[in-house]
Amino acid sequence: MKDGIIILNKPKGPTSADCLNRIKRKFRIKKIGHAGTLDPMATGVLVVMVGQATKLADFIMEGRKTYKGSLRLGMETDTYDIEGIVKQEYDYTGISPEEVAGTIKDWETISSQEVPPVSAAKYKGKPLYSLQRAGQAVPIKIKNIEIFRADVIKIDIPLSSFRITCSAGAYVRSLAHSLGKRLGCGAVLTELTREQSHPFGLDRAVEMDLLLQADNWQDFSLPITEALRHWPKLVLDDRLRNFVRNGRPVDAALLSEVIPEENTMALMVSSDGNPEALARLETGEDGRLMWTIKRGLWSN
Repeated sequence: MKDGIIILNKPKGPTSADCLNRIKRKFRIKKIGHAGTLDPMATGVLVVMVGQATKLADFIMEGRKTYKGSLRLGMETDTYDIEGIVKQEYDYTGISPEEVAGTIKDWETISSQEVPPVSAAKYKGKPLYSLQRAGQAVPIKIKNIEIFRADVIKIDIPLSSFRITCSAGAYVRSLAHSLGKRLGCGAVLTELTREQSHPFGLDRAVEMDLLLQADNWQDFSLPITEALRHWPKLVLDDRLRNFVRNGRPVDAALLSEVIPEENTMALMVSSDGNPEALARLETGEDGRLMWTIKRGLWSN
């Protein structure tokens, strides 16, 4: 198997790119990527994609994420976390556990957030962290997010721990920062673990050291079909497989496994279960529903 998914339990310290480079060098992999960056201080689920699986990145990153984190009251840093440069310190003695708990729960009402100035988000093609390091003004960027659930685990002022489930792309550092702003005492993120990147959880993740001790990365990999197991699956016979490999759309009436509904995404597989393509159901020029090929996944 040349293509597959590795669910990595990213260690604290290295960047997500550092982790990929180590795996790439160890196993001499030509094509590798990941779905959803974790900051150096963060640990937890990092979905690593090898070979044709790299084509799944946009689709895997769309899934919900669950994080367990901790924050500390009383300071602000340039990165919104404990590893940044301290910009200001505050007195937090008047803040009650009930206020902190209420503000964490209020994250569920947030629909947008400020992107941290030290982040990989880009402005005119340049990551914000490069502008900050160069001493240039960093523009304020706002992005839309959704917090599906926010729960308090423990509060022991000035420390608080929590668990959230959120949309892709949400910055937990920014949530900590916004909490400090609202309470008027500053706050920074001190720990963060991604427990789940739908549909994968920590229970399926391999430690970096264990992975790098293996002779083959395939010993810890999952097939492409497993990464999209929550998608509808379309089985192609030899004739339709040739259609797909030539980039031709397929009449939805020829594949009855999925109830036709426009814009549905599905995974096409061959009769022996090998991945062939990602397809979207769209209306053709003649009004018929057609499965249109969005990504080819076959390996010759």
